[in-house]
Amino acid sequence: MTELLFQDDAYLRSCRATVIALHGDAVELDRTVFYPMGGGQPGDSGRLGGLRVADTRKGEDGERVLHVVEPGAALPPPGATLEAEIDWERRYRHMRLHTALHLLCAVVHAPVTGGRIGEDKAHIDFDIEMERLVKENIEARLNALVAEARDARPRWISDAELDARPELVRTMSVAPPRGAGRVRLLEIDGVDLQACGGTHVANTREVGRLAVAKIRSEGKRNKRVTLAFAQ
Repeated sequence: MTELLFQDDAYLRSCRATVIALHGDAVELDRTVFYPMGGGQPGDSGRLGGLRVADTRKGEDGERVLHVVEPGAALPPPGATLEAEIDWERRYRHMRLHTALHLLCAVVHAPVTGGRIGEDKAHIDFDIEMERLVKENIEARLNALVAEARDARPRWISDAELDARPELVRTMSVAPPRGAGRVRLLEIDGVDLQACGGTHVANTREVGRLAVAKIRSEGKRNKRVTLAFAQ
């Protein structure tokens, strides 16, 4: 199992790591700061030594992290030690947007049916009536939470504790990973607490001002709210 350093400190930009296996054009390390694609958040890009990492994904078992490099690159052998460094500006945008989606969950009180984070915008799909989604109200409430500078931090609970508190799983389409004996939560003081394995900023003020870019229907049970950074 790869040690996921970003789970406890999303601000780590690099680490020394050892190659433990190769999988085609992907490198598996014993530890990593790279976030693998999952939960609607893209995988990190960056560098492994002199290699360019284009994407990061989970292995089929869900426990390995595969750093996907450019096809045909000369890969380091197992046992080699190298520097792993993420593209920080790209990751930090993802952290800001992911935290913004947690704020959106706190503002819109409805079941979440899906979501995705892009390079400069992100969305959540809610099971809600369209008339309840008023752009100006959502925007105002989101930016008030940003301005309040609420602290955000990861917490861990046991699988049994999560079973006893099903309300902590907010997304109907994505179940939190289980089997390791504990589950990671994100807590935003006084605002939101839910199971989440992604990366987030430490305080809501880091998110910056937000704009509701679009609200549209994606089907009978899916109403999509898209957020972007305000210009």
